[in-house]
Amino acid sequence: MLTARLLAAGMLDQNKKLRHETMSAPKLRATDTDGVPEPSCRDTAAFALTIVRDGVITGEGPTTKGRVHFSRSLDADDAAWCARILTARAVEHQPVSRAEAEALFEINDAATERSDDGRFDDLLAKAIAHHAASISGLTVPPRTVALSPDTDIESWAPMQASRVDTEVLEWIAGQMRGKHPGNRKLMAMVATLLGVAALPLVQQLPQVFDHIGMI
Repeated sequence: MLTARLLAAGMLDQNKKLRHETMSAPKLRATDTDGVPEPSCRDTAAFALTIVRDGVITGEGPTTKGRVHFSRSLDADDAAWCARILTARAVEHQPVSRAEAEALFEINDAATERSDDGRFDDLLAKAIAHHAASISGLTVPPRTVALSPDTDIESWAPMQASRVDTEVLEWIAGQMRGKHPGNRKLMAMVATLLGVAALPLVQQLPQVFDHIGMI
């Protein structure tokens, strides 16, 4: 009898311990198990984008699994990772943040070789326009619409410099200063945004805008 009671007590303690461990263990979402956090806010989305960036730089990491990936290269899967992160349910109806936009610029700078058929360039231009418009107090469509490859940027992005905040224009120009003008969509978008209303800014940053053929 005593032995049976001791065994029962031991089993009860073990069950309690297991229940406690189960309740206290962190709940992982689908992409957490792959080493990339499922965005729960814009900050975690920006962090997830830095993981893509690191994969582009090194050719290693969770976003490069299952395929040959050379360092400093960006392929269709990398672009798909960026799109997936940026359009996650938790951030779908929020404007692209400065941290997210900066992470995209870092990916753009890191990738000297491209094999994504222009998908990342399209995503970058639209994400920057989304950020610029929202910072300027303009209404922007959900990310799933604005960043879609099937949506023309001209259908929603601001086409007049007078409607865009000068600070964000200066920030975009700073990001582009000294960079090779490879992203034609981004260059065209910035050129359209600046226009005549931003001539003082152009005069302050001649080297930047010389790259996009404005001066």
